[in-house]
Amino acid sequence: MLKYILLASVVFIHTLSHAQKEDKKLKALIESAISGFHGDVGVYVHHLKKNKSVAINADTIFPTASIVKVPLLAGVFQKIAKGDLKLSQEFVYNAKRAYGGSGLMQFYKDSARTDLSTMISLMLTYSDNVAAIWLQELAGGGATVNPLMDQLGLPHTKVNSRTAGREDIWKKYGWGQTTPKEMAQLFTLIRQGKVIDARYSDKMYRYLKNQFYNGRSLSQLPATVSTICKTGSIDDARGEVVLVNAPGGDFVFCILTKNNKDRSWTDNNEAEVLTRKLASIIWNHFEPRHHFTAFERID
Repeated sequence: MLKYILLASVVFIHTLSHAQKEDKKLKALIESAISGFHGDVGVYVHHLKKNKSVAINADTIFPTASIVKVPLLAGVFQKIAKGDLKLSQEFVYNAKRAYGGSGLMQFYKDSARTDLSTMISLMLTYSDNVAAIWLQELAGGGATVNPLMDQLGLPHTKVNSRTAGREDIWKKYGWGQTTPKEMAQLFTLIRQGKVIDARYSDKMYRYLKNQFYNGRSLSQLPATVSTICKTGSIDDARGEVVLVNAPGGDFVFCILTKNNKDRSWTDNNEAEVLTRKLASIIWNHFEPRHHFTAFERID
């Protein structure tokens, strides 16, 4: 049954890609905004109802950084669908799993008990690295997640870290890799109930709605509008993928950068400023009747 669902997803993407019309006005606005950026930028935007899109370096491969946690989410749910894992399943934390970067699990006490649902929530809401690495193991690693991406019609979206045969690619792109178009399509597939099936996609969607890191694109959208989102950050690459349940119809966008000159870790990082600018442009273009000007940031 699963293979037929995945086949339907590939057909869905194929049909979707060939039916879209370019939104020339939005493209011009985005091209103007990204001109002069000190690094490489890729942008993909798709209004699902209007079926209009913008693609700028949208098929170029970029590092995912923590956005790889979305393919990991799909991999975990594939295991759940097969009966190999359960959301209520308990696990015992070992302090040897402690890993730097974002997240809370690194501060767990040794032998603390947790469950799969909590680990997924930590991975997505707080971008928890310890939880993500653990979930990558439980999902079967890149050896399982990467074929799933292929079956979903996302051949350039891959887990590189701890994946046999991808050591050299890992050196180039890090933990994972994707394109702006493919990551936006993965969000769209989840929205459409096409990843595993509608039931599992619905649950994935609910996990993706809760975001601690809401200072980029989400800060440029009305707080009353529902979204799913995932950010990713390393020194020379910042990215974000967002799907917005807007009044005029859902739209999705993915903004990825790499080879960035500005490697700072502040809110004024050039790539993060650009991301906020593009999110504002996209929202106000699609929702002129609900024009939104972001509030001054709170420290």
